Amino acid sequence: MPTPLTVNGTVHSVDLPDDVPLLWVLRDALNLTGTKYGCGVAACGACTVHIDGEAVRSCQVALADVWGPVTTIEGLGQPETLHAVQMAWVAHQVAQCGYCQSGQIMQAADLLNRTPAPTDADIDDAMAGNLCRCGTYPRIRSAIHTAAATLRGA
Repeated sequence: MPTPLTVNGTVHSVDLPDDVPLLWVLRDALNLTGTKYGCGVAACGACTVHIDGEAVRSCQVALADVWGPVTTIEGLGQPETLHAVQMAWVAHQVAQCGYCQSGQIMQAADLLNRTPAPTDADIDDAMAGNLCRCGTYPRIRSAIHTAAATLRGA
């Protein structure tokens, strides 16, 4: 029996086994390839999405265990209405290879939803599980501060 799954505001009927990781549901069944496979063990953060507003590693959440609406990088913002984090990423030229960036952005958006004015320590703590092989961590931190100020209207 197909499982109803709300992703980026659209309800989908997914006919896959309950134990399929959400990552593969998104990428293979729904063709939302912005969410990346990195490690498969929730150690890198490349597959970060939001479930019911909370950042989670989609490689570790089975389809049957999804507890609310899912937002992927494709649903966070659109070219006409980018999320403040996405705008800051562009302004600070954060991405180099770009592979980890969708997970980084989703984690940063979750941080700013919970902590509107994060300190460097808050950012380092929240982003610690998101790895960037290119080492753009200083630009990531700067972009998060810029996005926080934008969201606060500062």
